[in-house]
Amino acid sequence: MAILTNASSCDFPFLKSQVGLSDSDLSKQMATLVDAGYVTVRKSGRGRGSVTTYRVTKLGRQAYRTHRAALAALLGD
Repeated sequence: MAILTNASSCDFPFLKSQVGLSDSDLSKQMATLVDAGYVTVRKSGRGRGSVTTYRVTKLGRQAYRTHRAALAALLGD
């Protein structure tokens, strides 16, 4: 979420390079965020030329801010 909130959108290969997860693990994590309404997904093209792009939603930004604030309070920051 930190990566997505600091960009207008991110494609799958970029996210994978930043978080170091396998394709399968990243797909599962992103599906969870999409299902929660925190992220939207757009798929364009077909086959090997397809591009999957993610964008954080307003709900996702708010949830991320709330989570960061809770962590900061917990850590005394």
